[in-house]
Amino acid sequence: MAGEDRVLMSAKEIKRLHVVEKYHEGLIGQIEAAEILGVSVRHFRRMQKRVLAEGATGVISGHRGKPSNRAIQMQTRQRALEAYRSKYYDFGPTLAAEKLWEYESIKVSKETFRSWLIDAGLWQKPKKKAKHRQYRQRKSRLGMMVQIDGSEHAWFEDRGPKSVLMAYIDDATNQVYGRFYGYEGTIPAMDSFIRYARKYGLPCSLYLDRHTTYKSPKKQDDIYDKNGNSVDALSQFARAMKELEVTVIYAYSPQAKGRVERLFGILQDRLVKELRLKGISSVAEANRYLPEYLKRHNAQFAVMAEETRDMHRPAPGASALREILCIKTERTVRNDNTISHNGKLYQIHADLHGKKVMVEERIDGKMLIRHNNDSFNLSEITMRPEKKQQPVLQYRTRKSIAMPADHPYRKTRELMFKRDQLKKERKQQVPLALP
Repeated sequence: MAGEDRVLMSAKEIKRLHVVEKYHEGLIGQIEAAEILGVSVRHFRRMQKRVLAEGATGVISGHRGKPSNRAIQMQTRQRALEAYRSKYYDFGPTLAAEKLWEYESIKVSKETFRSWLIDAGLWQKPKKKAKHRQYRQRKSRLGMMVQIDGSEHAWFEDRGPKSVLMAYIDDATNQVYGRFYGYEGTIPAMDSFIRYARKYGLPCSLYLDRHTTYKSPKKQDDIYDKNGNSVDALSQFARAMKELEVTVIYAYSPQAKGRVERLFGILQDRLVKELRLKGISSVAEANRYLPEYLKRHNAQFAVMAEETRDMHRPAPGASALREILCIKTERTVRNDNTISHNGKLYQIHADLHGKKVMVEERIDGKMLIRHNNDSFNLSEITMRPEKKQQPVLQYRTRKSIAMPADHPYRKTRELMFKRDQLKKERKQQVPLALP
């Protein structure tokens, strides 16, 4: 409506509003809601009261766009780090924080100071001892946690090449979703997640292994933000999940994600035989048949959740999902409005020379450039202009012609030869002695 105020909300705030609404509908309790959002129960009580009083804007922090009232000044941080380097270099963070207050009058908590030391490379987290692993209870509701993994296997036996089944299994109900691909990588993971989200919605969390598709192999110290602080290195898939406010949990052993591992044990037996009976030998045929098979599989193996309500959040539209679930790479535009990407040269149909742009590779193979929320098309330069080369001068050589025997030049040469011979003979003659 005209004149109606619009409020922009982040994905995190939309998730909070969704959980608060579930609580107001009596579907979940305060403790469970606080656990889903990762906040204290007290904070959740304040949040839901603000929503009742202010509406949807109640989940928006009043400090948005403002610096923290308790932020420590950068000068104080630098003084503390300099004092640590010069005097407390072999102190632990706890003892160093105490001595900073006692001798330097710098008051900082031990955990804050620990993070400063880690960011400055002056302290390393000690390795924790391995904990005893024990049985983990299922989540209580559908959509609270989904395990994802890919299995490369001879699904078509000797009738076709090996392929990968990307499988999704709900932790609470054992409900399975899957799709076949030629390999396990970023594009298959993103494509399968888009299809899952369009069908069921966005889950609260994902449980993944440490495959490079899901967890970046780069170390934390290798990535820095604009202020020079080290940040977590994210894979393209993890970055997309962060934008969608879907929590990512990494497993440290195959046993930790036993539910999806056991699922593959079943599918590699039953599904392979079903594909053989159907005479299916390609990924395209298998994907057309898979929904029919999974419908029977879920009816046989799925279990009832402890609570019947679904915790999936409504997914954004298809176009919004494609904008988030794509490969994004930053590039600097050259003076001729071209960029180099993956060994190829692309022409941008806009004047963006010298600016940093984001290259988006969509799962359907399309590519576009984004700058300041504006998108621009580009085209691949298949034939690069050749450099002009200086022409090579070629000299024509005359063909030698045999000189005739009666040519005057031959007679002249003969006369000159005889003259030279006479001169030599005269020089060789000995002069007569005088009386």
